[in-house]
Amino acid sequence: MQFKDYYETLGVPRGSDAEEVKRAYRKQARRYHPDVSKERNAEEKFKDVQEAYEVLKDPEKRAAYDQLGRDYRPGQQFRPPPDWEQRFGQSGGHRFSDLNGFSDFFSSLFGGAGGGGASGYAQREVDGGQIEVSVEEAYAGTRRRVTINDNGRARLVDLHIPAGVTDGQALRVGAGRAPQLLRVKLRPHEIFIPQGKDIQIELPLAPWEAALGTKVAVPTLGGTVELTIPAGAQAGQKLRLRGRGFPGAPSGDQLVIVKLVTPNAETPQAREAYERMRREFNFDARAAWPGTRSA
Repeated sequence: MQFKDYYETLGVPRGSDAEEVKRAYRKQARRYHPDVSKERNAEEKFKDVQEAYEVLKDPEKRAAYDQLGRDYRPGQQFRPPPDWEQRFGQSGGHRFSDLNGFSDFFSSLFGGAGGGGASGYAQREVDGGQIEVSVEEAYAGTRRRVTINDNGRARLVDLHIPAGVTDGQALRVGAGRAPQLLRVKLRPHEIFIPQGKDIQIELPLAPWEAALGTKVAVPTLGGTVELTIPAGAQAGQKLRLRGRGFPGAPSGDQLVIVKLVTPNAETPQAREAYERMRREFNFDARAAWPGTRSA
């Protein structure tokens, strides 16, 4: 078994932060996605990219992997240290419950007895008719090996999760006499909120950005785009990035919700600036409220 350099696969240096790793993954996933790529061996490269991201996005997996990386080079013959499974495998205190690995290398590090094996896919039991995927996986598509119950017998089948799959969508698993339906469950994301084919995100703005208008770099699942904020934008206002949601026919949109963030008056100068605004604006934020009735 050969050592895999996950940093080289994603094209990032070892000191890259989480955001750099995520950007590199999105770029490579778009480049090699089997549904659109014309690159040679795109499917294998796409699988390698997903495996690399699975390790480098997770602080525990990445820290464990980095312990090994100092002593190996890409393609060098590799065998985990004798105590590796006790520290990081299935029986150790660092057991990982979400194994999306593909190769024997990944399986030997993080899969223990339940890893992907020579097949190159992670094994996953169908639990209650659901399979959990991340928002990024749902956007780019992914592959899993799952265990289904076929007339009382456990059977491994390969499952292709297409790009653009939505929360609750049913996927057909297996074929022949005993196909089964498996529903997709999307894991919550720190900033992206799926709404069918659309993606919703909150955009924090300073009061002057909303009042005067500006241009802001907004993250999307397909990369960062520049969004023009119109002058006079209000809290809760929805701005739309067309075609920036989940892919499909048609693709979904990304809905950007304005969120005003007010800086604290922590210095005398800042307090005076707010006092000057109060004097000059002659503004009542509650002017639309109904007045009290006289007795």
